[in-house]
Amino acid sequence: MSRVFLMLDKIIHYILLFGISIGVLMLSLLLVTVVTDGWGRLSLGFLTNPPSANPDKAGIAPAFWGSVWVVGLAALISLPLGIATALYLTEFSRHERLNKIIYFNITNLAGVPSVVYGLVGLSFLTYTLGLGRSVIAGAITLAFLILPVIIVASIEAIKAVPELHKLGAYALGANKLQVIARVILPQSLPGALTGGILAVSRALGEAAPLLVISGLLFTRKTPAGLLDQFTVLPLQIFNWVSRPQTAFRELSAAAIIVLLILLLLMNMSAVILRNRLQRRVVE
Repeated sequence: MSRVFLMLDKIIHYILLFGISIGVLMLSLLLVTVVTDGWGRLSLGFLTNPPSANPDKAGIAPAFWGSVWVVGLAALISLPLGIATALYLTEFSRHERLNKIIYFNITNLAGVPSVVYGLVGLSFLTYTLGLGRSVIAGAITLAFLILPVIIVASIEAIKAVPELHKLGAYALGANKLQVIARVILPQSLPGALTGGILAVSRALGEAAPLLVISGLLFTRKTPAGLLDQFTVLPLQIFNWVSRPQTAFRELSAAAIIVLLILLLLMNMSAVILRNRLQRRVVE
């Protein structure tokens, strides 16, 4: 029997290794293809020019700043709200059965297709509240899209704080708010913010909900206010890649490179922020 188990262990090991190798190979080929097609189109003008029917003059400025506006506002809305919700569910609410129901529904919301959030945002924010197809409508939609992920990550980070640290603070005479401010938040923020930044990275690449809200695949106007119309990088990429001309496909590849660089920077910032906050906690 031991030989059979050893053989099965080796077979499973090689099957998993083969699956990982196929995945890494496909991603590498995709990345090489994108870089090869789009690298020649990257320039300062590509970042500062608006879209154009002439591929040599086309750029991503409105889509880039639209992404900055929408994703930045979504982060400002969702991060404080998500962490505050997690604190309430873990530290203040005493209804365990209700907490389990709320947590179960929050985890289910994390798996809802993003286009559903777009349809709800279109119905409620755009038409009911009269916000129109604006930056703030897109930002609120994205905020509620990533909010369940932030809440779940924050809850797990708060639960990871040792109970002895909390009890020790209470034993020294600290009240509830002092324990949260001096013990729970400093130790849970690295994990909560890391999960939050990764959720915001997901929002940066979302196209379906913003296509429903904005409806703009082409615009030459850069948003300058909360009520301005907008487009974002994924929508601009979709616009270019759907065109038959090779030049526009090269432009879409260049825009993908810019989007990947932004995602990489956000993920790196999450790691750096987590490490710095953990060092402060240790000190």
